Amino acid sequence: MIRVFENSRELARGAAEHFVALAQKDSFTVALSGGSTPKILYQLLADQFQTRVSWSKTQFFWSDERHVPPDHPDSNYRLAHEALLSRVPVPESNVHRVHSENPSAQEAADEYEKIIVPRLDLILLGLGTDGHTASIFPGSDVLHETKRLVAAPWVEKLNTYRITMTLPLLNNGASILFLVSGAEKAAIVTEVLEGPKKYPAQFVQPTEGELIWMLDRDAAAGLNRR
Repeated sequence: MIRVFENSRELARGAAEHFVALAQKDSFTVALSGGSTPKILYQLLADQFQTRVSWSKTQFFWSDERHVPPDHPDSNYRLAHEALLSRVPVPESNVHRVHSENPSAQEAADEYEKIIVPRLDLILLGLGTDGHTASIFPGSDVLHETKRLVAAPWVEKLNTYRITMTLPLLNNGASILFLVSGAEKAAIVTEVLEGPKKYPAQFVQPTEGELIWMLDRDAAAGLNRR
């Protein structure tokens, strides 16, 4: 499913409505992502949707993380904590961050794999201009992982390790939501959604769950929308 919104703010509002609808359960599990568009979503959830979510029944995970301490400016955990988690009454025990301050990214991934929920209710993902999603980059061996749920690939173009959920875990999600905004993403959005299968994001195909792309008008500009 592809949904197009007028701008990034309306996109985030649509994502917030989707989040709230799925959260009406006795137990709700969600994997957060980093990026500017999810940040708007997190702020909206805290500012305008806070009373519509049972935070004590919501368990938070991360679809990927940078190999940095949790207080680092690049940390996906820090972004979510500042925009959402510190502003809503979620128990600390419900927040399951990657221990990315571990000097060994592989150990951090191994540890996270032991606590991860094998089927998440909602997984938030973004899309890089190179077609990567989570921290699965083009050419990465992680793209071919079939057993591990969490991996710690070396990302050559960034000269760093990342910790990421793998396709077996992503594709087991009940609802997978791509959030993509901005004109700089228009070309890759078109290639991923309408071109031949060669980018990591195209391999996110849930086995039983739903796959939703939420785009703003700029990101969707190149799509054939007949």
